[in-house]
Amino acid sequence: MHPVLFEIGSIKIYSYGFMIAMGVAFAVAYLWWQGKKEVKITFDQANNLFLVIFLAAILGGKVFLFFENPTLYLENPKRLFTGSGFVFYGSFLFAVPTMLWFFKRNKLPVYQMLDIMAVVTCFVHMFGRVGCFMAGCCYGKPTSGFMGVIFTDPACQANPLNTPLFPTQLMEAGFIFLVMLFLLYFRSKKKFHGQLFLLYLMLYATGRFGLEYFRGDLSRGFVIEDYISNSQFISLCIIAAVAFIYSRWSKHNAVIKRK
Repeated sequence: MHPVLFEIGSIKIYSYGFMIAMGVAFAVAYLWWQGKKEVKITFDQANNLFLVIFLAAILGGKVFLFFENPTLYLENPKRLFTGSGFVFYGSFLFAVPTMLWFFKRNKLPVYQMLDIMAVVTCFVHMFGRVGCFMAGCCYGKPTSGFMGVIFTDPACQANPLNTPLFPTQLMEAGFIFLVMLFLLYFRSKKKFHGQLFLLYLMLYATGRFGLEYFRGDLSRGFVIEDYISNSQFISLCIIAAVAFIYSRWSKHNAVIKRK
């Protein structure tokens, strides 16, 4: 595809970073609009919240990316910061504690904010996966089917080039879009605060587990070689933990329905 969207002199605008910026713009707009409507969040709070989460997500995503292939990034540290992308679960595991800290510090209702953040996360993640497609990272296995996409740009990370590969990046972006539509539809029907956030986690983890079988970037690592990848193992842990939390939250965070 096109890892570098365009160049201005010596400055390169990477496709991945541009798509993340697009996702951030939509996410901030939704966060402020829905947050103001539900919990009276201010514009400054919305901006500050997104800033601290974004910084935490960048750090976590890069930390997990580094540990996928430490030798590669120690030999060429610049590669870690020039269009190489992030590991979503790393970003997620760093971002969640950060936003919980922010909610409590600013006296925002935690569970209601989590429901809002479920949709916010979908925006950023969905656009980010489109950015992955353009950068060639998170690529799929070779396929002879109609879905095959051929990467030809030597600057992209897809391997092998000039070979039809599963467009796993677009497959995941499409799946996240469907999850987001479901969350928006289910928002008015939820039974307890925090339910949307838990549903998002379970749905994404389930979808990610299945999509991993189409991935071709084997350097991301395996817990059980060729069977269970690191991301699949994390997905299983999330599904198990969320199932337990779901039963507890449903008893204590009931939504008060007003006629």
